[in-house]
Amino acid sequence: MAREIVVLVNPTAGRGRGARLADPVTDRLREAGLKARWEAGRDASEAIDLARRAVARGVDGLVVIGGDGMIHLTLQAVAESSTPLAVIPAGTGNDLARALGIPVNDPLAAADIVVAGHTRAQDLGRSSAGDWFATVLCAGFDSRVAERMTQMTWPRGRMRYDVAVLAELGSFRTQHFVLELDGEEEHADALLVAAGVTRSYGGGLRICEGADPTDGLLDITVVGALPRHELVRMFPKLSKGTHVGHPAVTMYRAKKVNLASADLTAYADGERMGALPFTVECVPGALQVFMPPPR
Repeated sequence: MAREIVVLVNPTAGRGRGARLADPVTDRLREAGLKARWEAGRDASEAIDLARRAVARGVDGLVVIGGDGMIHLTLQAVAESSTPLAVIPAGTGNDLARALGIPVNDPLAAADIVVAGHTRAQDLGRSSAGDWFATVLCAGFDSRVAERMTQMTWPRGRMRYDVAVLAELGSFRTQHFVLELDGEEEHADALLVAAGVTRSYGGGLRICEGADPTDGLLDITVVGALPRHELVRMFPKLSKGTHVGHPAVTMYRAKKVNLASADLTAYADGERMGALPFTVECVPGALQVFMPPPR
């Protein structure tokens, strides 16, 4: 019997790229002998409802055409189920796709990974409110950048992130954080704190370099006080992960993390999660994902 695959589309992802990919991706799956069809919600509520219905029916795969925001939405339906998730990158950041080794600029090659059928279990982060995330949760300078981005209509794409960073540089200051890491309390005057299941956010910024999504732990990066010019110099290093070892950067690993600081909001997968204090934990093997077979 042919495997049943539901393709969930975010029609607005990538300035309409998600909608344009719906038919070619679904056709590719059908040509390979899979029973595939695509669906698109009119809003976030309908999209997650479609995902939950697919999981409840026990489909053999849920394929998301979109970016990290659409994936974040779908996680709320698929986490801790036996339904494997596939990613066809069509957003701005595509950080989960990068972590899985899925080509970000070749949607048909990404669809072929579903055809091959190789899956694995990987960890997810979960907040105390029950919300799931797959990549990085952040609070501080980077979450303020994310807040600013939600208010911007220009520019589009990755440039929006860069412009928001420059805008926040002029006003953001170091804040005092209290971190509880598996019950051990740490204090830090920091620009940002990030807790990652995977290593990157913001379209390839490797803030939690070394994070392994199968080790059952969150990687926590604390960037301490830096002069503004030094922070500007550090940002290019994030794309390569070479900020690790900088005197202002401290790295931890923990299964459960509580973050507290004044007047800050946490973001994860680029989506607003809630105001601090905020507690997250790593849930081992909570997500089944399609990924390229091991070589």
